[in-house]
Amino acid sequence: MFIIIGIALFLFFFYAILIGYYYRAWKRIPAPDFSVIKQNDIKISIIIPARNEEQNISNCIQSLLQQTYSKDFFEIIIVDDHSTDDTWKILKQFSSVEKNIIPLKLSDFISPDIKAYKKFAIETAINHSNGDLIITTDADCTFNNRWLETIASFHNSTKAKFIAAPVKIKANNSFLSIFQTLDFITLQGITGASVYKHFHSMCNGANLAYEKKGFFDVNGFRGIDNIPSGDDMLLMHKIYTKYPEQVFFLKNKNAIVSTQPETTWKKFFNQRIRWSSKADKYDDNRIFWILLFVYIINVLLIVLLLLSFLNITYLFLFLILLVAKTIIEFPFVKSVSSFFDQQKLMIYFPFLQPFHILYTVIVGWLGKFGSYDWKGRRN
Repeated sequence: MFIIIGIALFLFFFYAILIGYYYRAWKRIPAPDFSVIKQNDIKISIIIPARNEEQNISNCIQSLLQQTYSKDFFEIIIVDDHSTDDTWKILKQFSSVEKNIIPLKLSDFISPDIKAYKKFAIETAINHSNGDLIITTDADCTFNNRWLETIASFHNSTKAKFIAAPVKIKANNSFLSIFQTLDFITLQGITGASVYKHFHSMCNGANLAYEKKGFFDVNGFRGIDNIPSGDDMLLMHKIYTKYPEQVFFLKNKNAIVSTQPETTWKKFFNQRIRWSSKADKYDDNRIFWILLFVYIINVLLIVLLLLSFLNITYLFLFLILLVAKTIIEFPFVKSVSSFFDQQKLMIYFPFLQPFHILYTVIVGWLGKFGSYDWKGRRN
């Protein structure tokens, strides 16, 4: 028993150091003020892979059309990835009116051996793009009207080769929505902190920007094109390897992209299993060891809870460590939630800890040994 207690305290000591490191790094990320922006003239190509998005694509396009950035300097390339609904019909309607909307059908370019459809869709769009700066996002996203000009100004001031930018889930009042929003807030905080400190590579494909030249300098997705996911983090690490000082996180509220929560637990778990499935595919070993360490912390708590059926002392240890984990994480998550104006959700944070521990263990295991369905495709 004393050995288990010693191991638990040892691991939690280092967990507190890790979360404290992320917290301090997040607080120190410069928040550039672009309240007064001179007109940028960099040409931007916004790339959106879309599969069965008839419910979301119109709002996404309308939001992009309201950008303050001059329409003469950006284009919207939307790649329809074998949709079986009215996505293509909606794209054609918009493109017939707006000259800077370019719809492409992936089926016109696809080859039989393709495994990573989204990567191929992005690469196809880049090959048809006229912009010098590529920005990728998702079809269920909406944007602040100064989103493009903020990214363009940040790129102009930093000469960044790769920009990871913030993503926000628009939470509703359901338990599922609140749970995944708080989980995502934590991931966004770790993203910002790790990119700022060059601690490890992390980002989200719903809000990325990179120079087209930089994309081709690292041969695009070559070498990772056999992995269904990873169009964001795996590409980021390729660019980071070549340009380690030119990868940034943009901490500005005008740069936030808003996305929809998953509507069912099945969709949510499939999404997270898809994300975790690439954990052992990273060339960046730093993030692998961080993920493994966090996973071990959560497994330890589950083990202690199970051992409590044999000895009540383990239950007390479990409860003490559960409270300790909550106290360790709370200031960090609260700080990030304030950036996204979602600090009211923190009232739920302590109560969701047991669910989050179980979720982490299940998703981590299935990401390595299970499979997932994503938009009608099984991997």
